[in-house]
Amino acid sequence: MTETFASGDRVACTIGDTELSGTYITDRDGMRVVKLDSGYNIGVDPSRVAFLERTSGGDQPAVEVDQDPALPELAIISTGGTIASRIDYRTGAVTSQFTAADILRAIPGLAEIARFRTQILATILSENMTPALWQQLARAVHDAIADGAAGVIVTHGTDTMSYSAAALAFMLQSPVPVIFVGSQRSADRPSSDNVMNGICAAATAVSELGEVAVVMHESPSDDRCAIHRATRVRKLHTSRRDAFRSVESAPIGYVEYPARTVTLEPDAVQRGTRPLILDDRLEPRCGLVQFYPGMDPVLFDAFSGYSGLVVAGTGLGHVSSACIERLGALVDAGTVVVMTSQCLYGRVCDRVYDTGRDLLTAGVIEGATMLPEVALVKLMCVLGRTRDRDEVQRLMQTDLAGEVLGRSPHGL
Repeated sequence: MTETFASGDRVACTIGDTELSGTYITDRDGMRVVKLDSGYNIGVDPSRVAFLERTSGGDQPAVEVDQDPALPELAIISTGGTIASRIDYRTGAVTSQFTAADILRAIPGLAEIARFRTQILATILSENMTPALWQQLARAVHDAIADGAAGVIVTHGTDTMSYSAAALAFMLQSPVPVIFVGSQRSADRPSSDNVMNGICAAATAVSELGEVAVVMHESPSDDRCAIHRATRVRKLHTSRRDAFRSVESAPIGYVEYPARTVTLEPDAVQRGTRPLILDDRLEPRCGLVQFYPGMDPVLFDAFSGYSGLVVAGTGLGHVSSACIERLGALVDAGTVVVMTSQCLYGRVCDRVYDTGRDLLTAGVIEGATMLPEVALVKLMCVLGRTRDRDEVQRLMQTDLAGEVLGRSPHGL
């Protein structure tokens, strides 16, 4: 008969001819999920898992973790992502309430890279992120760096992580790495990517990088993570561990795992080459809308009174002729309208077809090679700094944080 375990029990499991020890988490899909002492979660046939001991109250043992004072200090700022979560072994729930000792226990190997201090900024699902929280996050990262942190790790839910990373890239110039990291799969799943992503993020945070970046799995395997520039990255899959990709440009570096070797590309900003500058001014009343065939032009009226609007148009940056008058009316009423493309590759160019030239005549600003979501965040930041239309257009078409490519490698 199969033994019954309680979450938190110490167990031994046999994989082939190798016996490993770990902590029992739960049963799922006919398998027993065990967190190995290495920190990696695996699913094991119940017949190959043996009870060792029961921990007090079913909790994870509160083992103290020594931090080496000789190592550089990193700040971990949590916004509620599962990467920094730990299991409540009594309920099976995942929580992001953690201390430095908690995260060092959850991700073995971190203590070999740096020493850590932590701050919980928020405990939210990433779809609940707001521009006001971006501002708080930028201030918290700035203060951590000003207080001597050699690098900052921001743990974040993956669904809107690229928005937040772009926001910080526009609001904060940093002399040290600011690394966003998340986990596609929660810590209680056998295929969780939290350990490898966390280790690679810490390795990047002590590297020679000097900008805001996103560090996530580069492939489905546990072999290396990619370092993505904050303004060129997008989540392209709902659940794969390698969901994040740099768009229109290559990653600015890689982290080999488990070796923790960081390799930076020549265009990566180097540590210490820029001063620490915070400009968290931001105009939240900006919107993003995607054009589609047959779209009723009256839908644009919903953005009447907004300070800015980004449109994800078709191809080179187009909408139907019927929509142009409505967009022109928004511009005349004081709304800055920026045109981007639904295409992931290429440059907006409204000078090729009549529709595009009519958009320019209506006062719409071309969004160059910016991803629509990046253009939205940038427009919020630019409008927070100036309302002069000519200056807004100049800044929107100027590369501020790697978001505007000098020349698209895939054409225009």
